[in-house]
Amino acid sequence: MVPEKIKPPVGLSVLVLFGLILLSLQLMSSATQESSQLSAMYSWLLLVNALGSVVLLGLVGANIYSLTRQLKKREAGSRLTTRMVSLFVVLSLVPAAIVFYFSMQFLHQGIDSWFNVEIDKAMEDSLELSQASLDQRMRWHLRQTQQLTDKLQDASESLATLEMENLRELSEASEMTLFSRQGRIIASSSINPGDILPSLPDEHIWLQLRQHEEYVALAPVREDQLMIRVIVAVKAEEPQYLQALYPVPVRIADLADSVEFAFVRYQEMHFLRDSLKLSFSLALSLVLLMSLLAAIWVAFISIRNIIAPVKELVKGTQAVASGHYDQQLPVAVQDDLGFLVESFNEMTLRIARARDETRLAGLEVENQRAYLETILANLTAGVISFDALYKIRTVNQAAYRIFHIPVSYFIGQTLLDIAHGYAELAEPLKVIQRLLEQADDIWQHRIAFLGQNGRRELLCRGTPLFSQEGRRVGSVVVFDDVTDLIQAQRNAAWGEVARRLAHEIKNPLTPIQLSAERLQHKLADKLAAADADILQRSTRTIVQQVEAMKEMVDDFSEYAKPSKKQTADIDLPGLVQEVLALYAVQSGVKFKVDYEAGLLMIKGDPVSIRQVLHNLIKNALEAIDAKGQIEVNLNRLRKNNSDFIEIALYDDGPGIKEDQIEKIFEPYVTTKAKGTGLGLAIVKKIVEEHGGAIWVDTSRKAGAGFIIQLPAI
Repeated sequence: MVPEKIKPPVGLSVLVLFGLILLSLQLMSSATQESSQLSAMYSWLLLVNALGSVVLLGLVGANIYSLTRQLKKREAGSRLTTRMVSLFVVLSLVPAAIVFYFSMQFLHQGIDSWFNVEIDKAMEDSLELSQASLDQRMRWHLRQTQQLTDKLQDASESLATLEMENLRELSEASEMTLFSRQGRIIASSSINPGDILPSLPDEHIWLQLRQHEEYVALAPVREDQLMIRVIVAVKAEEPQYLQALYPVPVRIADLADSVEFAFVRYQEMHFLRDSLKLSFSLALSLVLLMSLLAAIWVAFISIRNIIAPVKELVKGTQAVASGHYDQQLPVAVQDDLGFLVESFNEMTLRIARARDETRLAGLEVENQRAYLETILANLTAGVISFDALYKIRTVNQAAYRIFHIPVSYFIGQTLLDIAHGYAELAEPLKVIQRLLEQADDIWQHRIAFLGQNGRRELLCRGTPLFSQEGRRVGSVVVFDDVTDLIQAQRNAAWGEVARRLAHEIKNPLTPIQLSAERLQHKLADKLAAADADILQRSTRTIVQQVEAMKEMVDDFSEYAKPSKKQTADIDLPGLVQEVLALYAVQSGVKFKVDYEAGLLMIKGDPVSIRQVLHNLIKNALEAIDAKGQIEVNLNRLRKNNSDFIEIALYDDGPGIKEDQIEKIFEPYVTTKAKGTGLGLAIVKKIVEEHGGAIWVDTSRKAGAGFIIQLPAI
């Protein structure tokens, strides 16, 4: 007996043709891009895809004709096939038509939006902006050079030669030269030691300089870099001129070139706007047409093969859905569909057995779960478990007591989802999320955040969970509130250090000072005038340095000493006004205080809070050099289900460098020429002892800003 050949559901030739059509459609899509190498073949590709659409239309028509004949003969399954095909066509045509319509609208509107008036103006403004940026930089360097001339007034040529290198390094110029009125080089300094002769102005520059006494312009002084040449007059007995060459950053030059290139490119695309619309519209139309025809054709073939065995399977599934798991279907034929029926029969038997096993296992799991939840609920440490996708599975009550948020509401979500609703916890939650994703073993990390009771520190420990097969199935995080423990350890450590410092350093300082003063008193009258003068200066230096060391030790002892607060209700606006009144007599300083109406009260030590304000205001006054404005803003805000009073203090001084922001509150870190660097450290310590937090306002672009948040009452 000759075995029956297995016919493929789709002819091989048709599959090859269909693949070629898809390839041609992809090539035509690539050809619509101007940079594509296939753009020259766009017309041929368009014709090929049109022919492919005709072929698919013929195949769909042949299937419709065959289905019509089956309906006339009333063959079984013909009506169901007709309804399924009609439903498929409607379900695919309606959304496709809607998508096509709006896609065409978005396409045309999108292309038109590329060339609206705002973008045209923006392109022109970008060119003007690049020029304005260079002009601003030149004006800034002009003012900078004019300020440097003050240091050269009435200076001799020898002194000017010595000062030239310092002025160049101070201004960060590439070259700096001092000329006489006749153009003679008096002094010069260059960043490149190999430059023997400085860059000399031409006659045109000298003519303009003698008329206006200043000159600034871009000049290609170096072949590889553009320079800004600035020449200003120096006020002296004999007129002199100071020339400075400042390099233009490569980034600014590159940005100017990029803006010019983008403007030219934009003009080219504006000219080809209609062609782009037509090309994209044709490509989109062919994609829609061929997709619909191919889908309808595949629907005919698939539905024809599904209808026959599906009838029996529908009956069996309805029986299983009603709870009859012993349902068995007859196996009509031994083919793939017969194998499917056999699998269905085996599935129902297994479901019946699994139902009984699951019922027993469910009872055991429920008992274990209740036991575990009872243990977790009575732990003082917070415990959160996660699944393999880092979504929260379980959480105990201690986590709520620590974070003061209903974490259980977020079961099934990630920590990042919680962070979106609680901005004050965003940073610690992101840290835990990152550790969960990166850790392959047990990890431990300490995290600080501003909670309901002020600044809190958590000790977090986590471990990944693995199945018996070694596959990661989740993780667990346990965290304890160690704020009080860490603060106690820190106070004890600083107290011991301060005690040893006072014993080892401060105690010997007094004999040193007395001995130096005694030497001065005993030997001053017995030495020659020159030696007596040396002795006096040396003694004075010893005494001054001893006093400085005593002051430093006292500051450190004050920083390390446990606070003895006299707690009281503090009206912050009144306290701020009292402190500012002490500095109002200083000339040239303007104080601006702004606070919202309402109760702005905190509970704390008035002396300590006044010390915080004094330290911050003194730092601001030193930063602005008694010239400028200091602004203090007070307002009440709510964070993490608690009320806080925020104190924001700003000055318009030079600001804080980015590399110093991270360690500005550490002991012995200072940006001033004098000082121990303990002022801000003491401020931070006092604020944290009051349950608050302080940080640098990095969003402040001009000057420096500090923000303090303290629990309100």
